[in-house]
Amino acid sequence: MIIEREQDVTAAALAVMERTSDPRTRQIMVSLVKHLHGFVRDVRLTEKEFRDATAIIAELGKLTTDTHNEVVLMAGSLGVSPLVCLLNNGDQGNTETDQSLLGPFWRLHSPRVENGGSIVRSETPGAPLFVNGRVVDKDGRPVAGAEVDIWHASPVGLYENQDPEQADMNLRGKFTTDADGRFSFRSVMMTGYPIPTNGVVGRLLEAQSRHPYRPAHLHALIFKPGFKVLISQVYDPNDPHIDSDVQFGVTQALIGKFVRHETPHPTAHDVATPWYSLDHTYRLEAGEAVLPRAPIK
Repeated sequence: MIIEREQDVTAAALAVMERTSDPRTRQIMVSLVKHLHGFVRDVRLTEKEFRDATAIIAELGKLTTDTHNEVVLMAGSLGVSPLVCLLNNGDQGNTETDQSLLGPFWRLHSPRVENGGSIVRSETPGAPLFVNGRVVDKDGRPVAGAEVDIWHASPVGLYENQDPEQADMNLRGKFTTDADGRFSFRSVMMTGYPIPTNGVVGRLLEAQSRHPYRPAHLHALIFKPGFKVLISQVYDPNDPHIDSDVQFGVTQALIGKFVRHETPHPTAHDVATPWYSLDHTYRLEAGEAVLPRAPIK
């Protein structure tokens, strides 16, 4: 098609997209062109703004490394990650779900830990945390033999791959549920933290006068053949940013009960007060067990 007016550009691009052989790819590309061209018209995008936008996209890629994923960080900061999560779980967004963001800090090959063991691998100051988890199906029946991958930030608000003071794989561990679907471990109470702001995402937050904080949370990724992989977070309701998460990830279903104890621990006599406990149940949905691509190494 020879372009005679601006409307012809969209018609020509859509005609090309319609020739895509794979039906799902065709559906996505046709809709993408319609919405992208509509956006350009809606905001009357200038040539300078277009050049700036392409430079930002290129910078997102350049800032993504083996230890940091700026693209995933931006997706959460725009609310895209939580939207995709909720649309694809809980009966297509109609009911509550334990699914949540994967986030930019999950790593493959966390060390295996026996139930009741510790995931603290280097000196990590902070109040002790004892977690008792249970994995069940949608009907509440225990799921035995599920692989539970746990990770969280340290009390200074850094994951171990961000912090040279922490040992490799500190505050990470992989557990297997018992016959009753249970697993347990010991760690330290996490805190909320600011997401990295030395890149494109940081400039976006500054331009919008937004704070960079995520409320304190515990990550879990649960794998069991016959079930959809559960990617979940459990949030501390006492965190000051519980209702203003920069990544829009907090849902009512993901708020946990982190209990503060001022009395001695009943069995761990080396534990000083205060210490914390969390009892939480994770619910799996039937589906294909496919691990996500790790955002970092």
